[in-house]
Amino acid sequence: MKIVRIPSPGVISVEEAPKPQVTEGHVLLKINCVGFCGSDLNTYLGRNLMAKEAVIPGHEIGATVETIGAGVPDFLKPGTVVTVNPYTNCGHCAACRSGHANACEFNETLGVQRDGAMREYMVLPWEKIIPAQGLDARDCALVEPMSVGFHAVSRAQVTDSDTVMVFGCGMIGVGAIVRASLRGATVIAVDLDDEKLALARRLGAAHAINSKTQDLHATLMELTAGMGPTVVVEAVGSIPTYQAAINEVAFSGRVVCIGYSKNDVTLTTSLFVKKELHIFGSRNATPADFEAVIRYLKRGQCPTSELISACIKPDRALEEMRKWADAPGKYFRIIVDMN
Repeated sequence: MKIVRIPSPGVISVEEAPKPQVTEGHVLLKINCVGFCGSDLNTYLGRNLMAKEAVIPGHEIGATVETIGAGVPDFLKPGTVVTVNPYTNCGHCAACRSGHANACEFNETLGVQRDGAMREYMVLPWEKIIPAQGLDARDCALVEPMSVGFHAVSRAQVTDSDTVMVFGCGMIGVGAIVRASLRGATVIAVDLDDEKLALARRLGAAHAINSKTQDLHATLMELTAGMGPTVVVEAVGSIPTYQAAINEVAFSGRVVCIGYSKNDVTLTTSLFVKKELHIFGSRNATPADFEAVIRYLKRGQCPTSELISACIKPDRALEEMRKWADAPGKYFRIIVDMN
């Protein structure tokens, strides 16, 4: 079978490997579509310090059940269209013991700390397989990144009385925009790219602000009657957006942090107290978040084709990754078709 590997920075290879065999309690998947995400781009660029050496990338997965091993429940049958929960959990750390397996201290994500799904076949424990009948495999590969945004909105307990500002209209930010909109909140999308902002509006954002060409603070004051958004979701991971999240959120507001900043961020900590802020970290997603995204996509109202910047075969992976590296702000997702 074919596998895609990132053996060293700036290099992507397509190799041959033996087809794996199913074992007890596991499922053999025919991998159909896998998304390249921002962590894969950073691995390619040599900036992902968490990635194992010569990793097989890929944790955004659309697949079909090929064979099931002994002890696998009946709801997983050959031919079932599925996606995958790509995170591990130890079951013993503080997060796992408190019911937050998505934040496991020892998590290893597919395509980062362990080899991922960019291969024709893969064997995984049945517990990590999520049925997605009614979706095609390409759309299944969008479920995981959107679920991360869904989870952030759940962390903030967003309701229809909230005004939610989302920094960053990439795939994770898009997930937050969709979920907040579905909950009835007024959503303000913020980005530097007008095309992404236009898409954010189509996905439920009531307002869009280009923070490069518009005065963010003045516009927010106008939109929120001088109070600021009650919830801010930071889905960029940059120093300016982290600082703006604290500065612009309303008094007694909630800030949800998804983005990883590559550098330490200096924050006005007096605002934590003065505003009596609730500041949440948001990591990965739960099975409930995956299922919520699947239900949303099954409605057929999401313009999924607009979220896919390119759909390629494995032998074009290096070429397309180079293009993404040259223009990172212009890409949502690259889907690799493993069929």
